[in-house]
Parts: sequence; structure tokens; C-alpha cells
Amino acid sequence: MIKGDIKPSKTPIVDNRPLIIAMFKGVAMAFAVTWIVFIIYALLLTYTSVTEKGIPAVVMITTIISTLIAGFDAAKGARSKGWMWGMGAGLIYAMILLVIGTWITKRFAMDRTAITSLITCIGGGGLGGMIGINVKK
Repeated sequence: MIKGDIKPSKTPIVDNRPLIIAMFKGVAMAFAVTWIVFIIYALLLTYTSVTEKGIPAVVMITTIISTLIAGFDAAKGARSKGWMWGMGAGLIYAMILLVIGTWITKRFAMDRTAITSLITCIGGGGLGGMIGINVKK
């Protein structure tokens, strides 16, 4: 067999594994960060004088940071289009949040809050992907 006869794989590969696996790893890391922050904030709410007024801000900041992490991790091994891989990770993160929210509340609602969350997740993931693609390998 001649070396030139090897055809490249159509599936994007990172470290000998499909890039989609890296994307789901990034989403898993993002949810780990989300859960840690939420547990710490819940403990602060329970055992200190911190009020519940800060919940929306904590949720928004945590969502942005988590999707940045997901997008960064998803795109850091890609050769190009880091923004796309990051946005994909953000979209997966948002869809999982939507499913969890629907499961907990027993109702599906695509209201202004859900749409804002979707846009935030996709935007944060895209930004993380742009950063991740430009990290020195």
C-alpha cells in the first residue's frame, strides 16, 4: 500500500477520538461546574444571611461561565470553526437544561426566559469555542 492511498476520515478527530466526544466531555465539565456553583450557593442561602434576590444573577453568570468552558473544551482540539463546535456544545448544554427543567416542572415552556437561556448558552459556547480554537496546542 502506498502512503498516498490513505483517505482522510470524514469525522473530525481530536487525540484519536471523534470531536463529538470532546464536545460531550466539555458539556459534562460545564455541568460539573454548574452543580458545584449551585451547591455552594444553596449552602450560602441556607447557612448565611444571603437572600434569594441574587438567584437570577448567579444562574446567569454560572450559565455563561459553564458554556464558555463547554465551548472551550469542545473546540480546543479542532482544526477550524471553533465557534461552530463551541456553539454546538452550548446548544447541547441548553437542550439538557430544557429537558431537566421540563422534567422538574412537569411542563414544557418555550417562553422568554427559555429563549434567553438558549441564546446565552449558544453565545457563551461560541465565545468559548473561539477562545479554545486559538489556544496553543
